[in-house]
Amino acid sequence: MFNTEVLVIGGGPAGSTVAALLAERGRDVVVLEKERHPRFHIGESLLPLNLPLFERLGVAEEIGRIGMVKHGAEFVSPWHKQAQTFQFAEQLDKSYPYAYQVRRSQFDEILFRNAARKGARTFEASRVTAVEFTAQGATVTARAEDGTEQRWSTRFVVDASGRDTFLASRMGIKRRNRKHNSAALYGHFTGAKRLPGKAEGNITVFWFDHGWFWFIPLSDGTTSVGAVCWPYYLKTRATSTEQFLLDTIQLCPALAERLRDAKLVSPATATGNYSYVADRTMGRNYLMLGDAYTFIDPVFSTGVLLAMQSGFAGADTIETCLDRPREAAAALKRFDKLMRRGPGIFSWLIYRVTTPAIREMFMGPSDKFGMQGALISVLAGDIYRGTRWRGGLRVFQCIYYAISLAMLPQSVAAWFRRRRSIQPS
Repeated sequence: MFNTEVLVIGGGPAGSTVAALLAERGRDVVVLEKERHPRFHIGESLLPLNLPLFERLGVAEEIGRIGMVKHGAEFVSPWHKQAQTFQFAEQLDKSYPYAYQVRRSQFDEILFRNAARKGARTFEASRVTAVEFTAQGATVTARAEDGTEQRWSTRFVVDASGRDTFLASRMGIKRRNRKHNSAALYGHFTGAKRLPGKAEGNITVFWFDHGWFWFIPLSDGTTSVGAVCWPYYLKTRATSTEQFLLDTIQLCPALAERLRDAKLVSPATATGNYSYVADRTMGRNYLMLGDAYTFIDPVFSTGVLLAMQSGFAGADTIETCLDRPREAAAALKRFDKLMRRGPGIFSWLIYRVTTPAIREMFMGPSDKFGMQGALISVLAGDIYRGTRWRGGLRVFQCIYYAISLAMLPQSVAAWFRRRRSIQPS
């Protein structure tokens, strides 16, 4: 039996962040990662408000060296003649006017190695198989790639297992998101046509009949392309995953043109069960960070930001629980509130991103009453610093409802279609 103060399940952005912060403060932290870095992961597009987190972790220069600078996001609609770009420099707080696109294999490894440099004990190819909670903390069992088992006694468990949702699944508290349901199909291409000049690194979102596509340029010349679609569409696949991805791209002429001379250079991957939430984020001696708690949809590139932000909040919460038990209940309540805040803010947009009214507003933006600055601030991830975007966003929401009424037949048809589409397959 081995001992540690805090045991972290998963060495992705959430787990590596919380481990680095706690180890830096002198805590005895163990991270158990089921794979070996570098390992493939999707979700390559970051947000401007990731940058101050990199600075606080001391990895800003390393991330900058591997990153493709992303100044904004372009939206392309087959129902509109012109594309529309939102520049991060137009957000209300101009401190962070750009973000990065990154290969997640490189990015995740930088964060993981940083945790080790800070003093965390990191173990790769070590898959957690069981967690038994006790009055003093928990006993965690892990299996190495050679089949040997280790048992750890720990005062606190952090579930940063991502979409594996280790604790939520075993506790029976993982639920299908009843308000959203999506699947994804993706691969990496070389030879894709990028935007010119400063806009080369921008993400492009293409709407199409069955959902939307991402187009993410990476610094090594490859481009990540994926379709996020209703599950019913994925179930129509009658060919190989690779051919289905290529056929799906042809349903979006604007994207097909960008990929006319491109070549698929990675295995095509399909995944379902894209939207879920756990009943709770924490307990007396455990926390769930990032995707281990919830995931909705990647349309606004929020995944890494929410994961890392939960790591910062988690580190403070864990220290309170370990050092000041009388304050633990209040600290856990604050953590729970913060964990629900980000998904709550972004979900309003995510649930409506395929509606006719949202498309009209994105493709014909207006800054009346501060709407555009507020919207871009939210899309940049500036939701934790007190920036005054709420008034502008409320105006945006009110105008959305007004446009929905003005387009009532289309809005109702879209609502019924979405309602049918999010039913479980």
